[in-house]
Amino acid sequence: MNHKTTDILTGRYQGDRRGFGFFTPEGATGRGEDCFVPPHKELGAWDGDLVEVRVLPADPAQPGRRLAHVTKILERANATVTGTIQKINRQMWLVPDSSRLSSPIKVVGKVKLRDGEKAAVGVTGYGTAATPPLGQLKATFGPSGTREAAVEAILYQQGVDRLFPEEVVTAAKAAPSSVPPEALAGRLDLREKTIITIDGAASKDLDDAISLEKAGENWVLGVHIADVSHYVTPGSPLDAEALHRGTSVYFADQVVPMLPVELSNGICSLNEGVDRLTLSCFMTLSPAGEVTDHTIVQSVIRSTHRMTYEDCNILLAGGGDRYPVLARQYAHILPMLRDMATLSRVLEKRRKARGSLDLETQESYILCDNEGRPVAILPRHQGESEKLIESFMLSANETVARHLLDAAFPGVYRVHEKPSQDKTDTLRAMLSPLGIPLKDTSHGALQKVLDSVKGKPEAPAVSMMILRSMMKARYDTENLGHFGLAADHYCHFTSPIRRYPDLMVHRCLHSLLDGRKGEKGLKKSCAEAAKQSSQREIAAQTAERDIDKLYFADYMHKHIGEEFPAAVSGVTRFGLFAALPNGVEGLVPVETLPSDHYEYDELRMTLTGERTGTVYSFGMALSVVCVAADPSTGRVDFRLPGQEEAPAREEHHRPRQPGGSGKKGPGKAPGKKRAGRPAMHVPKRGKKGKRR
Repeated sequence: MNHKTTDILTGRYQGDRRGFGFFTPEGATGRGEDCFVPPHKELGAWDGDLVEVRVLPADPAQPGRRLAHVTKILERANATVTGTIQKINRQMWLVPDSSRLSSPIKVVGKVKLRDGEKAAVGVTGYGTAATPPLGQLKATFGPSGTREAAVEAILYQQGVDRLFPEEVVTAAKAAPSSVPPEALAGRLDLREKTIITIDGAASKDLDDAISLEKAGENWVLGVHIADVSHYVTPGSPLDAEALHRGTSVYFADQVVPMLPVELSNGICSLNEGVDRLTLSCFMTLSPAGEVTDHTIVQSVIRSTHRMTYEDCNILLAGGGDRYPVLARQYAHILPMLRDMATLSRVLEKRRKARGSLDLETQESYILCDNEGRPVAILPRHQGESEKLIESFMLSANETVARHLLDAAFPGVYRVHEKPSQDKTDTLRAMLSPLGIPLKDTSHGALQKVLDSVKGKPEAPAVSMMILRSMMKARYDTENLGHFGLAADHYCHFTSPIRRYPDLMVHRCLHSLLDGRKGEKGLKKSCAEAAKQSSQREIAAQTAERDIDKLYFADYMHKHIGEEFPAAVSGVTRFGLFAALPNGVEGLVPVETLPSDHYEYDELRMTLTGERTGTVYSFGMALSVVCVAADPSTGRVDFRLPGQEEAPAREEHHRPRQPGGSGKKGPGKAPGKKRAGRPAMHVPKRGKKGKRR
C-alpha cells in the first residue's frame, strides 16, 4: 500500500474490546492493506462503521504496519446490538455479545428486565467521551448463558423471522390443499409418466422431481420443479414476505422456511401420488452428456415414488441387508435408477473435463435427540444418489439460464467471478508452506493443486484454502458465468420453495412461455430480487454458521479432556484455530504452545518458533485436547497434548481471511405482528445443500 504520509481514505473500522482497532480501505482485497488504529484514535467509531481516516507513517515498532486515525464517521453499522443485561445501581445496561464492541449500552425507557437476561436494543445514541451509549429495548430471548437464548439472539441479529405476519398466515391458509381441474388448462399432462423424487428421509419440502427415458442413443432427462409462482403471485403478502426472507434458513434440527408450511410442505411440495403443478425442463442429451435440445413447459405431474437417498444408494450399490426387499419393492423403476446413475457419471465427467472444480469440503450434520440436544456430529457423505440429483439439477440450471439468454429475456443469474489477483497472491502464499506451487488460478492450475493432495490428510484444508480464495457467488441480472462450475451461463431454477431467485426465474419463464415479452416491470423486479437475495443469503449463511457453532460447543462440552485429531484451519497472532474431522473448530492459544517465542507471518499464515524453528501453518495435521466449550457463545478451546491448560482468555475472533466468518448476532423483526409457528423439520442440506 503505497500511500503518502497524510492520505485520506474511506473504509470500514474493525474494533476490539481492548481499545485499538483496524481500518480496511474500501475495495481492499489484500491482507496487507489494513491500517492499525491506536487506542483513543477511533473518534468513537464502532466495529463495522464506515469511516474516513488519515493514514500516517508506519510504526517503527511494527515495520510495514501503517497507522490511521479516524477523522469522520460516515455511516453507523450497529443499529441493533444483542448482549446480556446487567443491573448496576438500579440502571439496566446491555453488555454486547461481540468482543468488537467495547462499551456497555445504557437501556433507557421503562422496561422490565432481569439481570443476566439475553436481549437486543436499538441504539439511540453512540455516546461520547463523557456520556455512555444509549439504547431502547427491542427484544428479549431468555436467560443468558443458554444455547437456546443465544440461538434466538443470532436469528434476531440476522433478521431471520421465525413467525410469519398475520396477513401471510391468512393467505397461506387460503391456499388450496389440492390442484383444481381448472388449473390444468394449457399444461402438459405428465401424470401417467414415471416421475420420482429423491430427498432426505426427513425432508418435507419436495420441490424437484426427475424422469429419464431413452430416445435411440440419446437420453431425455426431465427435471420437474414445483410451480411455486402459481401460488405466490407478484405483489401479494406471500410474495412480499418471501422476498423479505430471500431464503430458508437451516440449522441443527430446525428450519425457518421462506414460505409457510401450508405451501412449502403442502400444495407446492411434490408429494407422492398427488397432482402438482410444475415447470418441466426436458433435455435431450447425447451419449457424451451434451445437451443437444431442450424444451421448457408448464406441466402437471403425479410423483410415482417418494424415494430417499439412503434407499437409492442401497439400490444403486446392489448389496446389503435391505437390498433384496428394496429391489423387489422398486423393481419397476430400478432399471431407470441405474440409467440415471450412468448418465450422472457421464455428466460429472463432462463437467470436470471443462474445468469444474472438484473441491473436497468437510460437511457435517448435527444429530439431535427429542429435546433438541446435540448427541452426535456426523460427517455428511455424498452417495451416488446425492451426486445424481446434483448433476441433474446443475444441468437444468444451466439449460434454463441459456434459454433466457438466447431469448434476450430478463432473468436472475447465479454468478461466480474469477479470483482477483490479490486473492491469487494470498492463496499462493498460503500454499507455499505446504510445498505446493501455484502458477495461476486457472481451472487447470487449481485442479492440479487439488489432485496433488487427493487422498492425503491435508486435502480438506487445501480445498478450504482454495474455496476461501474464491470470489463470493451472488445473484445478478447480468450473466457473468460461474467460475467454480466452469459454466458460461448459470442460474437457480430448481428450488423455488426455499430460494427467492428460483421463484423469480419461474416468473420470467412463465412470461416468456405466455408470450408476454414486454411485461412491464419484470427487469426491475429481477434486479430487486438479485440484490435482496444476495444480501439475505449472506445473513442466512452467517446465522447458520454461528448457530451451528453453538451446537458444536454444546456437544464438545461433554467431551472436555478428550483428545482428537485435527488440522490447523486458521493462524493468528494469538494462536491457532484447529478443526476436527467433524467440523468443530476451536482455538489453541499461542501461550499454550510449546515454550518459545513465535513470529507471526500474516501473508503466509504461519507461526514460527524463534528458538525451535517449529512452524505451524494452515492445513497442518496435529492432535488437540478439548479443555473448554461454551454452548452460549460457541467458543471451544483446545490445547496440544502434554501442554499446560489454556488460561482464561478474552473472546477472540478468527482473522479476516478470504471467505472468513461474518458478524455474530441474533430474529423477530419488530414492527410486524407475527402469528403461528412454522413446523420444524430436519433436512439441513440434503441434495439442496451446496449453494453453488
